[in-house]
Amino acid sequence: MGSLENVRVFTQSAIRIEGAGGTVAYFDPFSLAAAEAAHDADYVLITHAHYDHLSPEDYARVAGEKTVVVAPAGMAGEVAGLGAAATHLVRAGEKLELPGIRVEAVPAYNVEPERLGMHPQANGWLGYVVTLDGDPTRYYVTGDTDQNPDNERVACDVMFLPIGGTYTCDARQAAAFVNAVHPAAAVPTHYGSIVGTYADFDAFAAEVDPSIAVIRKLER
Repeated sequence: MGSLENVRVFTQSAIRIEGAGGTVAYFDPFSLAAAEAAHDADYVLITHAHYDHLSPEDYARVAGEKTVVVAPAGMAGEVAGLGAAATHLVRAGEKLELPGIRVEAVPAYNVEPERLGMHPQANGWLGYVVTLDGDPTRYYVTGDTDQNPDNERVACDVMFLPIGGTYTCDARQAAAFVNAVHPAAAVPTHYGSIVGTYADFDAFAAEVDPSIAVIRKLER
């Protein structure tokens, strides 16, 4: 998959992907520096309601007058105040066809006993598989999740997943998750700030199937 020059990963799970035609999608913008106030988002996709994934301050830094929000169906109240040009509330299994982007909603929840209360299945929180500007590359942003029966068989080319542990997969569990999905490339997120350390990248990469490219994109 090369070096994914069209992708940036900021703090935690804040991701920016730009399509070949210029469509810009952000996922969970959080803790962006003032210098990142680009206001260039065509779409902002929110995976769930935790403060490090839904940050109105950081949404405002990337949003413009035409920005469209995609969020879980149960988050109508939380995203209403963002002032988006339009908002699409989706449930797991649903698909959206919008200008420049195709979105598939995937369940995101914990199954490990010590984390069941952090991202419960009943909340209906999400990950997303997107394609941009007609490019067939499928980008899967898992959201805060463990490997579970609803997401371990997602078809994708590039997979973004948390590796920092505590609230989500740790490095070893994340590697097992990637190996089950088997994308062409994996980009770890959700480490090196609130939870996890930068050393988790190496621990993760060491356990991923060698046929899968592991790409470091988290910006320090």
